Amino acid sequence: MVAIELPETMNVIAIPEPGGPDALTPEARPVPGPAPGEVLVRVSHAGVNRPDCLQRAGAYPPPKGASDLPGLEISGEIVALGEGVDRAELGKKICALVNGGGYAQYCIARPEHCLPVPDNLPLAQAAAIPETLFTVWHNVFQRGLARDGETILIHGGTSGIGTMATMLAKLFDMTVITTSGSDEKCAASRQVGADLALNYKTQDFVEQARAFTDGRGVELVLDMVAGDYTQRNLDALGEDGRLVVIAVLGGAKSQINMAKMMVRRQSITGSTLRPRSNVFKGMLADELFQVVWPLVEDGQLRPVMDQTFAMADAARAHERMEAGEHIGKIVLDMTGSGA
Repeated sequence: MVAIELPETMNVIAIPEPGGPDALTPEARPVPGPAPGEVLVRVSHAGVNRPDCLQRAGAYPPPKGASDLPGLEISGEIVALGEGVDRAELGKKICALVNGGGYAQYCIARPEHCLPVPDNLPLAQAAAIPETLFTVWHNVFQRGLARDGETILIHGGTSGIGTMATMLAKLFDMTVITTSGSDEKCAASRQVGADLALNYKTQDFVEQARAFTDGRGVELVLDMVAGDYTQRNLDALGEDGRLVVIAVLGGAKSQINMAKMMVRRQSITGSTLRPRSNVFKGMLADELFQVVWPLVEDGQLRPVMDQTFAMADAARAHERMEAGEHIGKIVLDMTGSGA
């Protein structure tokens, strides 16, 4: 192993038992060593995502072989290399998608899942990019086949996913409709770039989306709700429209009119990112580096930041995530003590 001088132990935020935000517990653990093909990152910041909250509650166990610690995206410096990793990686500032372990001062990553952090991108912002960028690019552009000139309906417009999807869609010349749960969030969504932001509590998004498109319907829907939203999403879609589901906050089961879907030649797809293979994630990272990362490097794409919490305040970060009041990304500063 090639490494910069390392301590023997590190502070982490663990989940000894499933539960509410208070289940997050500071611990001291040995600093892990990278296996062949892996790197060790001294973590500066870690993104907070809804899957972290689900894992904490016992509803989203980590995949086999992954760290039991939460945290799916990090930024920091590569400080150790496993066998077979290019020595030039040592000392690089990166952000990375990881299978877990981000809520720690040191985290294992794979170099093919890392993206270089340009000098003009703060590490707090860098940590807020990987999970949403990988998810949005794969689901909107790869699975959803988004094209310039099309209109997309994005639910959860002020979430980390929603804000990233909005910005990417606008950068690739799409028209964006979003839904949010308050007029204030709708205003925030418009500031991010939405052409039409709807308050789903007071407006019918199906009616409004079809009116906005002169009755044609949208080409694409990015949905995190499922449940009884599924048929409504199909109703908002036009002919040959695509519905992409990435979460089931409204319930895992839906009842839809298959005949109507067939007549209108619509399609439904969905995916989860965490269980996908290292090879798949590496290929996705490579495409992002080629196509999207230049927009990050020249400052056109930046995550919408909500709030940064100290490592010791991870429970408060989860409380804010679950309250649904955040606009954009929540991150943890992992450079302080976990006690």
